Amino acid sequence: MAKQALSGLKVVEFGSFISAAYCTKLMADLGAEVIKIEEPKKGDESRNYGPFPDDIPHPERSGLYLYLNTDKLGITLNVRTTTGLEILKELLREADVFVENNPPKLMNEIGLDYVKLKELNPRLIVTSLTPFGQTSLYRDYKAYAINCCAVGGVSQSIGHYWREPLTMPLSHGHYQAGVAGALAAMVAILARDITGLGQHIDIAETDVWATYHVGFGITIYAFGVKDNLRKGYIGGGWTYPARRVIPCKDGYMALCAPQLKQWIKFLELMGNPEWTQNPRYRDRHAMEDDYPEEVDALLTPWFLERTKKELFELFEKNAIPFAPLYNMADEVNDAHLKERGFFATIDRDETGDLEYTGAPYKFSQTPWALVRPAPLLGEHNEEIYCGRLGYSKEDLVALRRAGVI
Repeated sequence: MAKQALSGLKVVEFGSFISAAYCTKLMADLGAEVIKIEEPKKGDESRNYGPFPDDIPHPERSGLYLYLNTDKLGITLNVRTTTGLEILKELLREADVFVENNPPKLMNEIGLDYVKLKELNPRLIVTSLTPFGQTSLYRDYKAYAINCCAVGGVSQSIGHYWREPLTMPLSHGHYQAGVAGALAAMVAILARDITGLGQHIDIAETDVWATYHVGFGITIYAFGVKDNLRKGYIGGGWTYPARRVIPCKDGYMALCAPQLKQWIKFLELMGNPEWTQNPRYRDRHAMEDDYPEEVDALLTPWFLERTKKELFELFEKNAIPFAPLYNMADEVNDAHLKERGFFATIDRDETGDLEYTGAPYKFSQTPWALVRPAPLLGEHNEEIYCGRLGYSKEDLVALRRAGVI
């Protein structure tokens, strides 16, 4: 296999749950050496989250943990002990990037604030991922994905205007913060080639959300729309069907026909039913804004007679941009993803062979690859402590007894 793009880059991860782990996963899967630090005995918080094989909870079988930590080396270390902190500093002296998602107050208390880290290794790039950043009035507040989605302004745009706002699913903001952190770290590496110095990258998850939302929202606000951004999939100045979801025989179809010729072609496929001659159903703006459910009800019987596959093939053949809403089984068995080699199978102790999702990009010269599964808790202690830092096996026994590793 060709050399991977980030081969030789040394990364230390000191965090928990999703954002830090996903940030470093993006680097590890491109060849960076990532040493993941976990709390002794307890491990990463993500180990407590499913799905679990056979639905039996186990810290070494968490689907979330397994996905987030491919291609990493894993050690246990209690940095709140004097010895543990010194060991971490030994690792950071030789590292290129340090990724953490801890509260700023905690990092200061244990002596890992950026001022001290810069003195330790001036070339070190420190990527901090937190809900509200290092300088906000809210910097010491704890928050979850739902809070950041709300404060970042995104929730105000999700759902129907007559209902409460919603949040993005599946801790989406944590992943987006991880993406932002990985991208920023790569830019900092390029900058270091020029200046010779590392820097502190401050990623606030609320800023990430606001970046996505505010650019669009401010434009609308400037044109006089104050609060009514939450439309669900109804209205918004579009023409029917702009973003409709219609049930079919074995699931749902998403409908979008921005061009008149697409809508006309669809009606032809339906046989131009009699109701289409009614002037009420000729005004596509009114259909979308004022009575879309009424039109949905007229279309539904035709869809319910057909499967997602039948419909998709029909629409594809006639250049109509309607598509099936995939469930998980559809996604895993999708011919497009299989043809692109999107899934990879890795064997691992405790789980056996499992299929993992791949990357959203492909390089022609520097491949992405899953080389190793997520580490067992403390799996690489001996390799790192003895092989690199010069500790003996007897030292490891003593460190375990002292609660350091």
